[in-house]
Amino acid sequence: MNERAFFTGFFVLAAWFGTAAPAFSQQSPPESERAKQIVALVEKAAALIDRQGKAAFPEFRLNGSEWLSGDTYIFVSDMNGYVLVNGGVPRVEGTNRAGLKDSNGKILHAEMLHVVKSKGSGWVDYMFPKPGQTKPSQKWSYVKAVKVDGAPGYVGAGFYPE
Repeated sequence: MNERAFFTGFFVLAAWFGTAAPAFSQQSPPESERAKQIVALVEKAAALIDRQGKAAFPEFRLNGSEWLSGDTYIFVSDMNGYVLVNGGVPRVEGTNRAGLKDSNGKILHAEMLHVVKSKGSGWVDYMFPKPGQTKPSQKWSYVKAVKVDGAPGYVGAGFYPE
């Protein structure tokens, strides 16, 4: 192979990977009103936790409130994977979900922990059944680092883009 052919091939591949890579690794959901609403909800919940600590948790469990409506709910976990609040699935509160995997093997707590430790806040996508269903669907959750009565944790909420 001559030098010119090598460099031409190299630059063609580099250009292809440069344009194709975003399709393989999406860091946030497509821009939408729903995604903006989730971010605003989590930011508001984080501010409430900052002010009230665990005293804010009962509000996150009120069905029909801004915190718990339809398939949208607030969840709060500590850094070890213990669920402090889960408005959508209250039976998991107090349990350790650090090893919970989605249908593709993604460890949810580890992914969320990585986001809050590395960026403070951000999006995590995973496969999770919609309420009342057993078949997993793509879900995006926005998570944000918080201090719960002085202890580090994170708060989040998610949505199904379909």
